[in-house]
Amino acid sequence: MGGTAVSERPHITVLCGGPSSEREVSLVSGHSVAEALRAHFEVAVVEFDQPALPKGLDPERTTIFPALHGAFGEDGQIQALLEARGFGYAGSGPEASALCMDKAATKARVAGCGFAEAPAWVFSYDNMPASAALIERLGAHLVIKPVDQGSSVGLHLTANREELEQALSCLTPGIWMAEAFIKGREMTVGVLGGEAMGIVEIVPKGGVYDYQRKYTAGETRYIFPAEVPEELAAHCRDYAERAFAACGCRDFARVDFILTPDGLPYFLEINTIPGLTPTSLLPKSASCRGLSFEELARRMAEPALRRGRAHATNANPGAAPHSDGNPQLT
Repeated sequence: MGGTAVSERPHITVLCGGPSSEREVSLVSGHSVAEALRAHFEVAVVEFDQPALPKGLDPERTTIFPALHGAFGEDGQIQALLEARGFGYAGSGPEASALCMDKAATKARVAGCGFAEAPAWVFSYDNMPASAALIERLGAHLVIKPVDQGSSVGLHLTANREELEQALSCLTPGIWMAEAFIKGREMTVGVLGGEAMGIVEIVPKGGVYDYQRKYTAGETRYIFPAEVPEELAAHCRDYAERAFAACGCRDFARVDFILTPDGLPYFLEINTIPGLTPTSLLPKSASCRGLSFEELARRMAEPALRRGRAHATNANPGAAPHSDGNPQLT
């Protein structure tokens, strides 16, 4: 028989790039997760660099997978635009995204979820405390970071007054958080559908998991599953699930924490759109549960497909169900 075969597979558009300082990381995440999604779906990749929803997208024809990091993509802005247009999209909604982008607000929200929290001081660039005041309150061994950046952008680690004063002199306009340094092992755990997966230990050369060590091959060693007693690991997974729920997250996220030598987990942050390359931390966590990168990507996307169908049905209650066939590649 003649004619062209029509694909029955749902269509997903991966958005990547964006206008933030993490654009290059987002491009790698976007193309990597798109390749993984192609095992199950028809997939298009849209790269953009402006703080606006790319044109030409139709909520009746595609579901959105935002593989975006940093401002605009991970802080609730694009999520709000997608909501307004009626798109089904993967990941947390606008409110949870905005909350988790603010490290200080997230720390306040997860208080009581089980994690310990390092003493901290949040301040604006215009009201920067003197080094003496910081030392009096928190000590000189500090981690100073912007409250709204990922990928360790803007991270400063200080061990004494001289290093602290140097770090303060390098800060740029914005809101910053100084935290007392917690000695321990850096850990992360992925959460998928509200359930914590395997714990990953991060062992960077030099002891600081900064931007260079995150994205330079050979600069960091990863242990997964982390070598943690099962009872303690179960507590950490439970705390991560509780933090995920307390912040209103959905679908997936990654929860980072420090585990001290005496077994006390200190909360660091929640990443609502973590890195999504095959070698990123979330796939490592998923692999501890026997999930391939392709299977992880499928499970990350499927709730968005269901939400998109539900929205279309609610918007047009008398209409026939929309077919996922004949996707239009953008």
